[in-house]
Amino acid sequence: MRYIDDDLENKTILITGGAGFIGSNLAFYFQKNHPRAKVVILDCFRSGAKLSNGNLKSFGHFKNLLGFNGEVISGDINDKDLLLNLEMNYNFDYIFHEAAISDTTALEQDLMIKTNVNAYKDLLNIAVLHNANMIYASSAATYGNASSPQRVGREAPQNVYGFSKLSMDNVSRTYMDKTNISIVGLRYFNVYGKGEYFKNTTASMVLQFGHQILSGKNPKLFEDSDKILRDFIYIEDIIQANIKAMQPKQSGIYNVGTGKARSFQDIVDILQKELDTELACEYIPNPFIGSYQFHTEADIQTTREDLEYEPAYEMEDAIKAYVPEIKRIYEEEVK
Repeated sequence: MRYIDDDLENKTILITGGAGFIGSNLAFYFQKNHPRAKVVILDCFRSGAKLSNGNLKSFGHFKNLLGFNGEVISGDINDKDLLLNLEMNYNFDYIFHEAAISDTTALEQDLMIKTNVNAYKDLLNIAVLHNANMIYASSAATYGNASSPQRVGREAPQNVYGFSKLSMDNVSRTYMDKTNISIVGLRYFNVYGKGEYFKNTTASMVLQFGHQILSGKNPKLFEDSDKILRDFIYIEDIIQANIKAMQPKQSGIYNVGTGKARSFQDIVDILQKELDTELACEYIPNPFIGSYQFHTEADIQTTREDLEYEPAYEMEDAIKAYVPEIKRIYEEEVK
């Protein structure tokens, strides 16, 4: 589906983190719906480098871009020379900033702030010089354990990732006050869909449960999983919000969710229906009680008003649409 009328002819679009989950979906959206736009992808493609928790520093993967015919640049947004090259040799009309250290369990506070906050400010300066609209990924992690529904202005981050995203939002507000470019921060809730597999263990539980079931294993859930609720949002609605943020009524920070909280038990039940299985669920003690969000639900009223965003997918419809991709990934990458 095409979300804006402008055909974007001769427009140049930068997508940072373009080999990742959301960035690659954005790239293919433009390639399909706005083929006359020039799309430039910047990504710090994965290497063997890991964080102290054992997870990869970068999840960018070339397989997410198979079929993409735009320009691809491998580089780190912390590289000042790279940013200078972008500033001097391109003229961007839109910047979609998806690159980040996105691991919520990362312990490297210095790297998190440097990458997520300081480099973002450098990109904002490029946006101002190019007169480019900035659309960037914030996060529901800014809310921490704030009560539902989560609303902008009620933040209480519980980890350095959430703190870094809130810091990005604060930097954005200062630029909104002193520049004429449009700046939109999108606080993603629990995203799932095509392109997430290479996030490894940080991929959604929709995908992880799907692969457990396909392998014939009983799905494992925490005890009382029917009472652990999240605002799960399908990738297609995330793309919708990003595209509509190109032409907002005003700059701002906006929640991107469904506005509905669903349980992990719901996920397993829907997957079993779509995969035609009846495996018994195994319930295990939850070791994260006290440090675990038991309810998230995005307040999306201002998102509806200012971005004209309306979630199109109920969980049942989204998982049904996602199942063929879950099966493909299982056959090609997991088995």
